[in-house]
Amino acid sequence: MAEIVRMPKLSDTMTEGVVAAWHKKVGDEVESGELLAEIETDKATMDFESFQDGILLHIGVETGATAPVDSILCVLGEKGEDIKRILADAEKNVIIKDKESVPAPSAAPAPVAALDTVSPVTPPSPPLATNVRVVASPLAKKLADKLGLSLDRIPGSGEGGRVVKRDVENFKMAGATGMPVMTQEKFTEVGVSQMRKTIARRLAESKFTAPHFYLSISIDMSNAMQARNAINDQGLYKVSFNDMVVKATAVALRKHPAVNSSWLEDRIRYNEHVNIGVAVAVEDGLLVPVVRFADGKSFATIGEEVRDFASRAKAKTLEPTDWEGSTFTISNLGMFGIENFTAIINPPDACILAIGGISNVPVVKHDEVVPGHVMKVTLSCDHRVVDGATGAAFLQEFKNLLENPVLMLV
Repeated sequence: MAEIVRMPKLSDTMTEGVVAAWHKKVGDEVESGELLAEIETDKATMDFESFQDGILLHIGVETGATAPVDSILCVLGEKGEDIKRILADAEKNVIIKDKESVPAPSAAPAPVAALDTVSPVTPPSPPLATNVRVVASPLAKKLADKLGLSLDRIPGSGEGGRVVKRDVENFKMAGATGMPVMTQEKFTEVGVSQMRKTIARRLAESKFTAPHFYLSISIDMSNAMQARNAINDQGLYKVSFNDMVVKATAVALRKHPAVNSSWLEDRIRYNEHVNIGVAVAVEDGLLVPVVRFADGKSFATIGEEVRDFASRAKAKTLEPTDWEGSTFTISNLGMFGIENFTAIINPPDACILAIGGISNVPVVKHDEVVPGHVMKVTLSCDHRVVDGATGAAFLQEFKNLLENPVLMLV
């Protein structure tokens, strides 16, 4: 008997999916456990295996099309079986978006619209005809004469090709610099990926629902730099500053569980375990894989996990278990030269820590100004859960750990 296979819910935030590829075509035999299709969720492209045997009788969502969770993905049954009635009954309340309205599941969304795609203006060759009348505004004529330019060599952007003042200015600029100059506005629009839709929805909900407040602190990283160099000089493994930041965060959270918490509307959850979400930039947006029980892991183990997550995030091969269950999130833009910034809380976490780069600046030590290495961090807090003094105490502990890294080994 024919069975309907529905669009699966492959992540906790998934509301719709895009069929990236079908591995079977109508009429093919399918066995239970066999790869049926690849489905792009809001966070990754995942393999979807069949849960039953049968012949693929119908494909409900073509390659590149978007469909909501629980809509008809396909129908499996016996060869030659009539499925018209089962489809009619099942599709009464299901609407599948036309695949032309969404971008193809590629590494980057394909352009869907482009307007005024004109070539940049560059000085053209002298015209063959010398008796052609050029239509130009009085200001354009006056400026061209002043600059010693021939109007018949200047493309016009005004009505009917009329040369106006800006055309003369742009032409002169192009000739002077050798760089192309635009004379018309242009833009390209691209469809929104599943990942970007989810990022927009979740962060908007966080920003406009959770009352954010921000606490910033500067940390002397001189001792952390010395400790990192000493570890790396052993040649056994390489430790990054991000690994030290994750470890310091985890140890500080263990001592300040009020920050390691979640707002659940009618109650607050204080987590006793420490799972650190580490924001990873990918082509379509941002993923936050989770280093679980980070407070009990070494610098090297944390580093190995984060590098593996980053690699698999860019390849879109992360599993739902990789990004679920964070109790606190870190966003590090220091490697991009950003000195300090504020981040939006990643729900259901109550806080997120924004990490800036290490700057070489003068600092005061023992009443003397000496060269220093300072890192600025900002803690974004959900005021429904975390108060100012609570967040400040956590930051002081975090600062103390990085300024005295041996404490993280105790």
